[in-house]
Amino acid sequence: MHRFLHGLAQEAAVLVTVQATRGSVPREVGAWMAVFADATVATVGGGRLEQDAIVHARRVLVQADGAEARVRYALGPSLGQCCGGEVVLQFERVTAQDQAALAVRLARPQVPVALFGGGHVGQALVQVLGNLPLAVTWIDSRDAVFETDTEHGTLPDNVRCEHSQPVQAAVADLPPQSRVVIMSFSHAEDLEVVAACLARQRVQGDLPYVGLIGSKTKWASFRQRLQARGFSAAELAHVTSPIGVPGIADKQPPVIAVAVAAQLLQVSAPAGTV
Repeated sequence: MHRFLHGLAQEAAVLVTVQATRGSVPREVGAWMAVFADATVATVGGGRLEQDAIVHARRVLVQADGAEARVRYALGPSLGQCCGGEVVLQFERVTAQDQAALAVRLARPQVPVALFGGGHVGQALVQVLGNLPLAVTWIDSRDAVFETDTEHGTLPDNVRCEHSQPVQAAVADLPPQSRVVIMSFSHAEDLEVVAACLARQRVQGDLPYVGLIGSKTKWASFRQRLQARGFSAAELAHVTSPIGVPGIADKQPPVIAVAVAAQLLQVSAPAGTV
């Protein structure tokens, strides 16, 4: 959305929105695409549907009120798409004056994610999460970790940095329903963050996912220590470790980041969508 609003400050565009659907379709109601004279942002489904929508949007851009504002597309042989459903698209010419309203209207609900650790995997994961509908709080006990990223301008818009010493103190202030990913530079810190999450979960029950990076051996050691602190087997079962979707053996930071991001999307999706 940032690219759309930034471009809108320079020139008018047509906002194309999926208004209604029937049957099998590529995108859901509410999906949108912005069409400028020479560029597009986002997508309403790709393929011939999107090609035709872009052509019509540019007609709306030039003719203003002279072109249809709503068009129904049948996704069959005529469009060369075999989905078989129908999509109704709305076409709306917008300008810089509409920026504030569009920012509110198009904002997607963002699932809160707390990422503990600014090491190589944490830095790779932040970049992947920056393209997803998530609100990320990136936490570390070392200030210099964040200074490097902000100085180079690589921090995504949906990421907020937080320095916390001790690092586990940040757990108390996490937004409700936060998905917690733990990958600090220190096993000792990791253990304290897990313990803090379990203690909060015991009282508030509002951390639906607590994931810990590491091997099965690491988690076995942590489990013994946490049991000694009084956490039950049921409470410990709430921790996911190792993290990431199964079946990916590569340990390079970017690969781990993709696997972890995929798992976060699985645990963040509405019921019945995965």
